[in-house]
This record gives sequence, C-alpha cells and structure tokens, in this order.
Amino acid sequence: MFPVVLTSRVRTGSRDDVPGIRRRAVLLSAVLAGAAGATGCGLIDEKPAPPPPPDPLAPLIGEALALSATYRSAAAVSDPDLAVRLTAIAADHDAHAREVAQLIATPLPSAPASGPPPSASATSAVAALRAAETKAHDTAVAACLAASPGRVALLGSIAACRASHLEALT
Repeated sequence: MFPVVLTSRVRTGSRDDVPGIRRRAVLLSAVLAGAAGATGCGLIDEKPAPPPPPDPLAPLIGEALALSATYRSAAAVSDPDLAVRLTAIAADHDAHAREVAQLIATPLPSAPASGPPPSASATSAVAALRAAETKAHDTAVAACLAASPGRVALLGSIAACRASHLEALT
C-alpha cells in the first residue's frame, strides 16, 4: 500500500477550531483508496483467465509439413523427372506451413515432420501421394469455408494450390 502524506491541517476538534480537512474525510478516503487498490490488483476473488483455445488452423501446419516430408521422401527414390515435380510440390507445402504459421502467429516446429517410408514403385508412390493430397485438399476447403473473412484468401489459395497438385500427379 502507498503511504499517504498530508500537506494540510486535519481537524481534530470541533468545527470551529481550525479550517482544514476533517479527520473522518481523511480516513474515509484512505479506506476507499485501499479498497480500490485491492480490487484493481486482483487480490479480491479474481480468477486468472483460462488460456485461449488452440487456433483451428494449427493442424494445417502439421499437415503441410507432413505432406512436404512425404513428397521429399518419394522424390528421393523416384526417377529424375518425377523427382523434380515432387520437390516443387514439397516446396509449396513448406510455403503453406510458413504462411499459416505467420497468420496464426505461431512458430513452425523446429524439426521437420518425417514422412512415411517411400513405396516400392513410382506408381504406388504417386497413388499414395494422390490420396494424401486429396485428403489435404478437403481439409483446406473445409478450413476455408469455416474461416473468418481475414483468413479466407490464404486458405482459398492453399486449397487451389492443392487442387493443382492433384492435377500434377496425374
């Protein structure tokens, strides 16, 4: 509590003694100031605010990083022409993860997500990538439809990009 310093006289006797501030007024103001200070500092029955719920777009970051790792893994065992396409798509997913992380103000995970082991053949790898990309496209479309107006442009771009990835995999 802060010390109170009085710079004028305080009446202690009758009203006719000395002009100045009455003792009751000083005591009342001290009590009121103390009560206001206690409630302002949260000392009286104030509960801490609950943590905010996780952002609904946070799973998109993990999904994009996992897709990127899956594409890079498949590119490592594919023929050179297919590897170039897969690496470019992986870079798109990395960019999606960065943009969503920036939008929701969260850091990207420090360790990259690991993708599943590559398939034995290029045909089966592309089929697995196509299935994963279809699921990711559906997730992006659903997020876009549920998003607030400030987020729709980015999520729509991600959904469109994922649709173009599906075409690139045909």
